[in-house]
Amino acid sequence: MNEIFFLVEEAVDGGYGARALGESIFVQGDSVEELRVHIRDAVDCHFETANKPKMIRLHFVSEEVIAA
Repeated sequence: MNEIFFLVEEAVDGGYGARALGESIFVQGDSVEELRVHIRDAVDCHFETANKPKMIRLHFVSEEVIAA
């Protein structure tokens, strides 16, 4: 595996949540920097060294609601 993708969303109660596509990895952080640290730690724990992705891609998803 060369890379792994995470969908990142702002949490309703503050902070951020991220989930990996195709893997059972879910992490949270109070800031984007903290989230990055948690994602790296989770990827390190989830994969053995030989199978660990070489690149982690973060896809930030934002949602906006406007009145009709």
